[in-house]
Amino acid sequence: MKLVIAEKPSVAVTIAKVIGARTRKNGYYEGNGYIVSWCVGHLIQMASPDKIDEKWKKWTIDTLPIIPEEYIYELSKSTKKQYGVLKKLLNDKNIDTVINACDAGREGELIFRLVYNQAKCKKKIQRLWISSMENKAIEDGFRNLKNGENFEDLYRSASARAIADWLVGMNLSRLYSCIYKETYSVGRVQTPTLYLIAKRDSEINLFKKQKYYTVDLSYGGLKLVSDRID
Repeated sequence: MKLVIAEKPSVAVTIAKVIGARTRKNGYYEGNGYIVSWCVGHLIQMASPDKIDEKWKKWTIDTLPIIPEEYIYELSKSTKKQYGVLKKLLNDKNIDTVINACDAGREGELIFRLVYNQAKCKKKIQRLWISSMENKAIEDGFRNLKNGENFEDLYRSASARAIADWLVGMNLSRLYSCIYKETYSVGRVQTPTLYLIAKRDSEINLFKKQKYYTVDLSYGGLKLVSDRID
């Protein structure tokens, strides 16, 4: 029996139909030698600093920077039930191979591996690597499953990115909050994005109409227009 793990329930439904796993169970589909289940985004997340060391429970500048020797991962409370389904399936003796069918990319690799590692699974991994959810693409993908070991570097890259994001978020959020005596949330992606939105919003609010001129020349079918002249 092979266990297929997709990133989202909707993707799992599509895959299950194509490969013939049509019997609905609690948290998965089964049939034709396959069990198809799913994550719900990130089932496993990096724990907050205070879960790693008590000294980081209080937000103070004195305890910065926060750079743990080891990072701890924990279950997301909102998706704990689905993780329980996956853990049971990953450790089921009837399952001999696990197929990673999460999105073909760095983040999809990380989502699968965190669940796989948290469940302490040691079974062989195969990788479904497709960029389309058309039936033919799925069928071709299952005919050409790749060795999961070939994606080890992609997983390490994703893991490093996640740790870097965690370090930026945890340290800078605390630093700014302590300096300005308010709770701030700083992130590698969210903060630059917020800056771009705020900057554009400010430009719109401060916009003032200015009169300008252009010179237009038209002669014998030829037309020339100058740049703006203040």
